[in-house]
Amino acid sequence: MSEGNRHIMILAGEPSGDFHGAALVRALKQLCPGIRITGIGGKAMAEQGADMFFPIEKLSAMGLVQVIKQLCTIKQAFSLVKRRLKTDPPDAVVLIDYPGFNLKTAGFIKQHYDIPVCYYIAPKVWAWNAGRLDTIAKVTDHVALIFPFEIPIYKAKKISSTYVGNPLVDEYPQSPPVLIEDNKKDLGEDLVIGMLPGSRSAEIDKLLPVMLATAGIVAKKIPDSKFLISSGIQQHEERIKHIVFHHPNGGLCRIVTGRPKQIFDRADILIAASGTVTLEAALNLVPTVIIYKMSGVAYRLAQLLVKAKYIGLANLIVGRQVMPELIQDNANAETISETVFSMIPELEDHKQQLRQVRRRLGFPGAPKRTAAIILNLIHKY
Repeated sequence: MSEGNRHIMILAGEPSGDFHGAALVRALKQLCPGIRITGIGGKAMAEQGADMFFPIEKLSAMGLVQVIKQLCTIKQAFSLVKRRLKTDPPDAVVLIDYPGFNLKTAGFIKQHYDIPVCYYIAPKVWAWNAGRLDTIAKVTDHVALIFPFEIPIYKAKKISSTYVGNPLVDEYPQSPPVLIEDNKKDLGEDLVIGMLPGSRSAEIDKLLPVMLATAGIVAKKIPDSKFLISSGIQQHEERIKHIVFHHPNGGLCRIVTGRPKQIFDRADILIAASGTVTLEAALNLVPTVIIYKMSGVAYRLAQLLVKAKYIGLANLIVGRQVMPELIQDNANAETISETVFSMIPELEDHKQQLRQVRRRLGFPGAPKRTAAIILNLIHKY
């Protein structure tokens, strides 16, 4: 089979996986023109020329109730993957995050086919469910790691793996200057606080009201403050508008739609839900207060299961708290505003500390290095 006739199946179950999958598709096509890529994904992967045989929107269920409701859909997707493996077998399968579905699929592949499996953006075994490492060892041929702190974990288990760098370094290839003159032209030169309430409905419902209450406290002390609320995912825009409109401090805030980069470029400081966006903020050198709240039962369960020292990715990467973390009861308007006030006089120092995050992550090129690993796996088989 010639290089151009290669066929790779990529399985991504969430919007973030679709985003990273698109960069991987682009890299694969650059290294191997004519390669055919099929799988589960969304618009981003399709725009790069991948044939998506199951839409990602149906799989993006978060939270126990939603997942239970969608078990039928997930089963349908699994059946379709099994059928595709039989009727249009790929030369390699790439798994992107979404471990519940992807590890089951990889197990099926290893049981019935002689096809190499590569995991890109692996399950967060460093945070919880470390038992998945044994499964990963059995059902994958190679893991492309995106965090440096994952290296010793996989090495200890003797799992074939490579640290490829972090794909967000490609998304934000250069640190901005520490002082940016034109950042706030349209908002004046006053304090600008960005508020990122998360990408899931449950997060938005719990965290956005707390952020709006914080805005009220900050505005009383610093009357010229401006507040920008990120509405990055279209499906949550109405929900955010509704919460803001009905909150007494809603009039203080402006909603910004689209990629959070627009807020990074304007904000002096962020209040953000724990998640990948906080790593993006670090790469853009925006000082950030990380907050998170969940139900009491979920929090007690998390205390038992989660092993990571920090919840913030930037903190995990550097190995210390370069972004303050306020979790559960500490994620209240008074404590958040006090933290913001304490950071304001030292914003430049906070920015300098965030430079360490990029240094630890290394060079751009994660999608291209991963693409090379996948093509090499095919050659080895």
